[in-house]
Amino acid sequence: MADKKTGEKKGFFRRIPRYFKDVAGEFKKIAWPTKKTALNNTLVVLGFCVVVGLFIWGVDLLLTLIVNLLLRGA
Repeated sequence: MADKKTGEKKGFFRRIPRYFKDVAGEFKKIAWPTKKTALNNTLVVLGFCVVVGLFIWGVDLLLTLIVNLLLRGA
């Protein structure tokens, strides 16, 4: 990266403190969720996982029955 005033490139080790200063500034901008919001979102995700898991289990069971019927009939 070139220095805006002199046009010189800064060395890698000179840019490291600026990087961490920028990271700290970005962390201050984060809107952290409340405990209630985090818990609610976690429960929604777990519930969705259960529903999708039950759906996949049902489709698997149905396809297993169909394949077994086809193989027994042959």
